[in-house]
Amino acid sequence: MHGAHSDGARWPRDRRGRITRSRDFDAVYRRGRSAASRHLVLYAFPREDAGDDPPRLGLSVSRRVGNAVERNRVKRVLREQFARIAPGLPAGVDFIVIARPGAAAYVEERGSAALGERLGELAARLAGAG
Repeated sequence: MHGAHSDGARWPRDRRGRITRSRDFDAVYRRGRSAASRHLVLYAFPREDAGDDPPRLGLSVSRRVGNAVERNRVKRVLREQFARIAPGLPAGVDFIVIARPGAAAYVEERGSAALGERLGELAARLAGAG
């Protein structure tokens, strides 16, 4: 993946920066590449019609991660950390993060920055593999 979105533009925190449609999730799962760690799985797939659009984020945080409060905290942390690394990510790429069971406890023990570091490592692994 090349053509990083490094013009300093901020990742849009509104709905434009998110993957919300089931068919978009399916396309990334079917045709994208993935990298995994103990607490996260990251899928990436370049959109054909994206051009220089900023990267988009989709989240999947199942009930196995924890109760509603824990799941919402994990989602908030992942959105914040994705926004932090987004300027260094390729433009026009969809990313889906799947939180694995234990992610909530990891955030509780190590903090949100530690989860962000894991997310950054996975993104770098995918970017370097292309």
